[in-house]
Amino acid sequence: MSDAPEEALYAPVKAFLEGQGYVVKGEIGAVDVMAVRGEDPPVLVELKNRFTLSLVHQGIARQAVSDAVYLAVPHKTGRRAYVAMRDNAALCRRLGLGLMTVRQRDGFVDVMVDPGPYKPRKSKAHLGRLLREFQRRVGDPTKGGSTRTGLVTAYRQDVLRVATYLADHGASKGAVVAKATGVGNATRIMADDHYGWFERVSTGIYALTPAGADGLTLYGRVDAMTERKADLP
Repeated sequence: MSDAPEEALYAPVKAFLEGQGYVVKGEIGAVDVMAVRGEDPPVLVELKNRFTLSLVHQGIARQAVSDAVYLAVPHKTGRRAYVAMRDNAALCRRLGLGLMTVRQRDGFVDVMVDPGPYKPRKSKAHLGRLLREFQRRVGDPTKGGSTRTGLVTAYRQDVLRVATYLADHGASKGAVVAKATGVGNATRIMADDHYGWFERVSTGIYALTPAGADGLTLYGRVDAMTERKADLP
């Protein structure tokens, strides 16, 4: 479905606001839509046929006039559109902007975000995961901005450390690998074998697979830990 012209959004938005008791007029100065109701702060709405950075800039500029500023765009369907709109709504919330969508087939207006001060809730669990990964990561093996594919995480470093030991010493007991490498969960890593790098040759004893040897060639050897800090609580 092609983008609706911005003018096509005006009538549904006007009708929606009038239903809330506002008097609505279009193109007041540089504002696409202005709505007034008694002594309430005026509601300003910027219309655009798609969500763009330019639209966000317009909304921010209108905040110099009123705290009640909305951005209005056509409603779109599909997974990709849903994800984009979810992210756009989060952006508007952070900026104190309102966001509404207009369904083209019937003019239904859906207010996704109302204007208001943004008060983010910090995630202690998420912060803890980041700090633990930071502490466990040895050195700085991955450039910022790299894709997730091939990312050298602390876990992958542990896997490489175990693989390096097996490459040097051959099939070994998990407890021996753990003690020699400093990777306390070496047995679990080899048993889980997320990358297909290890194979169990007998009870508690594991060897490196050809895929593991290829992994060492791709990512490089990682020797036993000598300066790993304790994990954060």
